[in-house]
Amino acid sequence: MGDAPKKSKISSSRRLGLKIRLLTVAAQMLQEETEQKMRDREAALSERVPPLNLSGLSLQELQDLCKDLHHKIDVVDEERYDIGLKVSKNDGEIENMNLKIIEIQSKFKKPTLKRVKISAEAMLSVLLGAKHKESIDFKANLKTVKKEEEKKEEVTDWRKNVEAMSGMEGRKKLFDASGN
Repeated sequence: MGDAPKKSKISSSRRLGLKIRLLTVAAQMLQEETEQKMRDREAALSERVPPLNLSGLSLQELQDLCKDLHHKIDVVDEERYDIGLKVSKNDGEIENMNLKIIEIQSKFKKPTLKRVKISAEAMLSVLLGAKHKESIDFKANLKTVKKEEEKKEEVTDWRKNVEAMSGMEGRKKLFDASGN
């Protein structure tokens, strides 16, 4: 019962109508967004580039205006080129980092570490170097704990004890004695 797909409570015609309405709203939002971008672009351009008044200018003033505009175009072009280089460099770095991440995640396996047994004196000599001269016995300060040994039964060959284990040893002797 839990595996059966749930039936939708909305009819297919209502669902289709909702999809159509959502698509129309999305289209209107996209159109408004593009119009807003155009208005922002126009505002930025009008702010940065004032309108040109070419009427009533002499030839020398027009040439100066052209030189000034040409200089501004060069400055903007240099900035665009620099920003383009920075963006391409950052994109390359991002791509390299992503490749490194993928490589590390897929190929790198943590090595199994081996236990290294080293004495306390050797460890101190490595850590302290030439300063370590006297030997320190760490085991001398430890408490000694005596373990009581459990009594172990003597293990013998089971074949020798078969008769003793069966309890028939005495009866067997009686049987052998009466047979003679």
